[in-house]
Amino acid sequence: MERKINAYNNVLELIGNTPLIKLNKVTEGIEGSFYAKVEAFNPGHSSKDRIALHIIEEAEKKGILSPGDTIIETTSGNTGFSLAMVSIIKGYSCILAVSSKSSKDKIDMLRSMGAKVYVCPAHVSADDERSYYNVAKRLHEETKGSVYINQYFNQLNVDAHYKSTGPEIWKQTNGTITHLVACSGTGGTISGTAKYLKEQNPNIRILGVDAFGSVLKKYHETREFDKNEIYPYRIEGLGKNLIPSATDFDSIDKFVKVTDEQSAHAAREITKKEGLFVGYTSGAVLQAIKQYADEGEFDAESVVIAIFPDHGSRYMSKVFSDDWMNEQGFFDSINQEDVQKVEMIK
Repeated sequence: MERKINAYNNVLELIGNTPLIKLNKVTEGIEGSFYAKVEAFNPGHSSKDRIALHIIEEAEKKGILSPGDTIIETTSGNTGFSLAMVSIIKGYSCILAVSSKSSKDKIDMLRSMGAKVYVCPAHVSADDERSYYNVAKRLHEETKGSVYINQYFNQLNVDAHYKSTGPEIWKQTNGTITHLVACSGTGGTISGTAKYLKEQNPNIRILGVDAFGSVLKKYHETREFDKNEIYPYRIEGLGKNLIPSATDFDSIDKFVKVTDEQSAHAAREITKKEGLFVGYTSGAVLQAIKQYADEGEFDAESVVIAIFPDHGSRYMSKVFSDDWMNEQGFFDSINQEDVQKVEMIK
């Protein structure tokens, strides 16, 4: 008698349907109920698995991609990892132009997944020939049989979350969600999720998270691109020095900006208080929740869903490194004393 084996055919079948997990300690003292959509439960440990699979499968349906072709993309790390993972299963080569701001952990992971990685300077303008945008474009032009994913200007980035993340959150909350808090980088996650949720209930508040040094918040408020807003910052995958067409600013109700330092401490706080090992941008989301609470966004009836985009393992050499935190000047006097004690023990 043949016995059925309960197994997945490959890792791609595990993408999506990530859990909602109640936040208990990090939101103490804030009115409302808070839940994290923990995207680290995707097989590639980030929300970018969703867009990588969706965009590649759409390209296959349209005959744009054939086995043996090359996938090229601009990435701060997570999209690259997801694309490399999908490429392995589907038989494509993968070339990635990566920002030098990306952690060493992310870059090493990309190479371990068989991707060819070009590290490009982070703090140059988007139109600089050395920027990872233009390096990716050049590599696409030079590589026969290649497809440039171009997530910042690809509507499929938005569609992936409209078809998956949004419906999942609506179902998981039984339609009771009142607020969504999410980071905006390419804008695909927040825009696609917001579009679906607003169709179900237009009163749901969509609250964006931006970084100091990024142009998104001001553009949302004024529809003006102000290059004077741009300066170097440390958070990866949050904010932008250009305006991505994948961001639907009309679907976002409000933005706050968060600092590198507060976001780093918030990421550590989530790990230590909730047992969720999440990344730098998840810390940014928690910090934004605190700031939105100070602005009176939530009340006792609020059901707030926070998208935690990726896993803490991608930041071992950054926010989860005491040495890095100390080098950035991110430790206050209490933290600094703790670090000194550890060094003395060593």
